[in-house]
Amino acid sequence: MEAYNFSNRKFVIGGVAIGIIIIYLIRLFTLQLLSDDYKKNADSNAFRKDIIYPSRGLIFDRNGQLMVYNEPSYNIMITMNEQQGVDTLDFCKTVGITKEYYIQRCEEIKDPRKNPGYSRYTPQVFMTQIPPEEYSLFQEKLFRFNGFSIEKRSIRHYAAAVGAHILGDVGEVNQANIDSDSYYQPGDYIGKLGVERSYEKVLRGEKGLRIMLRDVHGRTKGHYMNGEYDKLPVPGQNITLGLDLKTQELAERLLQGKIGAIVAIEPSTGQILCMASSPTYDPGIMVGRDRSKAHESLSKNPRKPLLNRAIMGTYPPGSTFKISQALLGLQEGSINPQVTFPCHHGFSYKGLHVGCHGHASPINLVPAIGTSCNSYFCWNLFRLLSNKRKYGSVQNAMTVWKDHLVKMGFGYKLGIDLPGEKRGMIPNAQYYDKAYKGSWNGLTVISISIGQGEVTSTPLQIANLAAQVANRGFFYTPHVVRSVQGGQLDTLYTRKRYTGINRRWYDYAVAGMRKAVIDGTCRSANLPWFEVCGKTGTAQNRGHDHSVFMGFAPMNNPQIAVSVYIENGGFGNVYGVPIGALIIEQYLRGQLSPASVQKAAVMQNRHIKYGDFER
Repeated sequence: MEAYNFSNRKFVIGGVAIGIIIIYLIRLFTLQLLSDDYKKNADSNAFRKDIIYPSRGLIFDRNGQLMVYNEPSYNIMITMNEQQGVDTLDFCKTVGITKEYYIQRCEEIKDPRKNPGYSRYTPQVFMTQIPPEEYSLFQEKLFRFNGFSIEKRSIRHYAAAVGAHILGDVGEVNQANIDSDSYYQPGDYIGKLGVERSYEKVLRGEKGLRIMLRDVHGRTKGHYMNGEYDKLPVPGQNITLGLDLKTQELAERLLQGKIGAIVAIEPSTGQILCMASSPTYDPGIMVGRDRSKAHESLSKNPRKPLLNRAIMGTYPPGSTFKISQALLGLQEGSINPQVTFPCHHGFSYKGLHVGCHGHASPINLVPAIGTSCNSYFCWNLFRLLSNKRKYGSVQNAMTVWKDHLVKMGFGYKLGIDLPGEKRGMIPNAQYYDKAYKGSWNGLTVISISIGQGEVTSTPLQIANLAAQVANRGFFYTPHVVRSVQGGQLDTLYTRKRYTGINRRWYDYAVAGMRKAVIDGTCRSANLPWFEVCGKTGTAQNRGHDHSVFMGFAPMNNPQIAVSVYIENGGFGNVYGVPIGALIIEQYLRGQLSPASVQKAAVMQNRHIKYGDFER
């Protein structure tokens, strides 16, 4: 029995010993072949890997005018293992910081939670974006500060104080950026807004690498293998925008003292010719170490200058929406070009009245567009939604109505190459079934026929409607970038999007918009050089009405489509039409006439009082 127990223990002990040996072998295999932790530590002792940052791509306007370029900037780097005998007070005085900040910054750098890539053998970012004048002073005394070095970087510079919402800006990466893309490490810069963000991977380029050899004391001895494994940086690709800088500058001037947006599109390409949102800001203030302070100040401003109202502002489109209603009504047969409807200062039916201004009555399509008759378009929608013989139910009719508008570019994001675009609102049958518990009809929702009620859109969508009318039935997805150096645009921006409306119906929309300019609501847009087509909008609001305009020119060879939206500006012809006409003239002629220069000055100085409420 004892011999049996001894034999058992022998096997158990032997098994345990073999198990321990196997565990050690597996661990040894993992450390030597699968894990590179020790290799990294050894490499950090033997090598110093210096990143060489590429120059960021430049940004030009459509005429080759430089809008964004790079200026030299410098980071102060610290290598903890080499930082010995530094006169801390002298260093702090030289770079303009306190001793407390110096100690705090060193602790942050060494904290693996705040700086996961920390190594005491490699340079770490101590201070960023040192301007050239401060760099010169520091460089003279650098020999006194062991462990400190200079890393050459660059910062963005803006040639003109315009285009902030389109261009965007560049700032330091956050932890989320680092976690989502291995390209970045602490201290790197990334596009935060606008084109800088949308085209970050195009603009940023590729980093270079310089490998330096260290001795046993950590001192740099020269290039490893004579630089055989060094890598040169690849500059970022340049970008050309569809923007016309002079038109952009005029648009931002005309919006001074107002809240609103202006968008202009080249119909034949979908390129954005100008996109202005007000209030705005100088993009130059979002550069350098004070960027965070500037951003905080802008974000706290109650008028929200960081908001790009051209693509983020959702408003009732007002009477500009009537063009879409005319087109889908013609397509569905609820109206035809000859049918007339009465207008007794508005639409009146079964006790419901929607007001309208005075004009001839009864009225057919083209003059209804020209005079912006509310009654005509109310009748159009009511007939469409009441046609149970064709659609079976009001819900089915509403679905047809909504589907047409979606194909025209309403209700969903158009897909512009800028971050933050909003979709607007086109209600569907389910929305009204829920709101009215299934009991509703064309009269219940009649206000949507004139761009009021639940319907909302962005100024970009209104400009896009003008572009599709100019093209007689199709549009390109609006985009701000015209071309990328050595690359191609996404096919989203190069293929036509058809609305599904028969081309011949657009001829009536064009005729109505031309009539509005000749002797209707847009007479101040009647320029002597071009045949302008336009449509006003007076969008009802809880306060003063919004002033809206959309149009295009020339009528038979369209080169620009524009929308103007001025919050609380009143009738469309007060602000919308004159501003739209000036934008059209500036782009098509390259300059304003002397008379238009005076009009622009008057409009620039006309400010709207908004009170102390938030906008």
